[in-house]
Amino acid sequence: MSRSYCIVGGGISGLTAAYRLRAAVGPDATITLFEPGDRLGGILRTEQVGGQPMDLGAEAFILRRPEMPTLLAELGLSGRQRVSTGARPLIYSQGELHPLPTGTVVGMPSSAASVAGLVDDETVARIRDEPARPLDWRAGSDPSVADLVGDRFGEQVVARSVDPLLSGVYAGSAATIGLRAAAPGVAAALDRGAASLTDAVRRALPPPNGAPLFGALDGGYRVLVDELMARSGLRWVRAAVDRLARAGSGWSLIDDTGAEWRADAVVVAVPPARAVALLGGIAPRTVAAAGRIATASAAVVALAVPGDTPFPQCSGVLVASGEPLRTKAITLSSRKWGSGGHTQLLRLSYGRFGDDVAVKTLDDDLLAWAVADLAAVFGLTVEPLDARVQRWVDAMPQYGPGHADLVAEVRAGLPPTLAVAGSYLDGIGVPACVAAAGRAVEALDAKVAR
Repeated sequence: MSRSYCIVGGGISGLTAAYRLRAAVGPDATITLFEPGDRLGGILRTEQVGGQPMDLGAEAFILRRPEMPTLLAELGLSGRQRVSTGARPLIYSQGELHPLPTGTVVGMPSSAASVAGLVDDETVARIRDEPARPLDWRAGSDPSVADLVGDRFGEQVVARSVDPLLSGVYAGSAATIGLRAAAPGVAAALDRGAASLTDAVRRALPPPNGAPLFGALDGGYRVLVDELMARSGLRWVRAAVDRLARAGSGWSLIDDTGAEWRADAVVVAVPPARAVALLGGIAPRTVAAAGRIATASAAVVALAVPGDTPFPQCSGVLVASGEPLRTKAITLSSRKWGSGGHTQLLRLSYGRFGDDVAVKTLDDDLLAWAVADLAAVFGLTVEPLDARVQRWVDAMPQYGPGHADLVAEVRAGLPPTLAVAGSYLDGIGVPACVAAAGRAVEALDAKVAR
């Protein structure tokens, strides 16, 4: 008798889990994926902007992680991989544009020279003298990035160098993100006995090799979504799952139409709040841990503008905290990926942890903010040829201090034929989601084997 498997959630985590599960269980098993709405992909969303495909959620993946190149090779999509041009972003701080500091790890400097010109002379002196100050570090500890960096290097480094990077990744700040999530190499160096934060950052710097940092897909992430869907042979049920309960040795799922589904094993690949709602009464230890993972909301304004708009030769702009701009980051997509022509594509990001900008601000207001922010940053009057607004509500998990311990609790509380995947576990980037989905399939009971 063929076996049946259900996946709750149709983002990159759920789709990768379906693909990996198909490889594990063979062609005869039934794989049913639940996702309401008219599309799969979650935060991978490709739309036409100015007549060109453009990703309005996740835009790029880190090339030094192996998961995406490996997956693309398996799917025969390696030829669709694009790499960034090498153009670097700028930082907008104190009303001016500054080069992104080099020799840093998520904005933490390896020397005072790294951030000279971005911070004041007093802060430069503090960074220079940091190795001589006693360091009180307990191996295994996980302070917020703001607490550690603010204490060792000063608040200007937090606001002007670290926050711009973490805000773009997590829609949070150095105060809401733990060191081990943001800079695991720095934490590991401190655990191994680095004498100062400067020393730890130097040890954690990746070796310079001149290789591109980021990859993307020609045609957008839709190419990957479609291929994963086809290769997994899944059955897509366009409904949400309202209830999950044990049924003998397997599981019963009730969707929002009232239909009941049976499964031998289940992968729950939804955000933490949704996972908590489904797993209550089944996995209390998991629910207690997942319920402590906060999320933020963000909005993306994507624009097509005339091709001769004189933007600087950079990949975009990261905004320091405390600036009178509404955007937190500007990506000059055409500069970043080397595409040109009669139109340029760019995107601006809005919303940070603790605010409701992405939820409550009207589309017209977001578009007006985008035009005003571009004028403030670049001194340009931009007239969009096309525009899209995309909101991502509660889609950005905050990897706070002690996050790894919470994730260990989430997984430890699950029964053998139930697994979780998603961006709240091992990283919010696409490669980390791909890895977590593979881990979820591996974690299912041996019954999933052929």
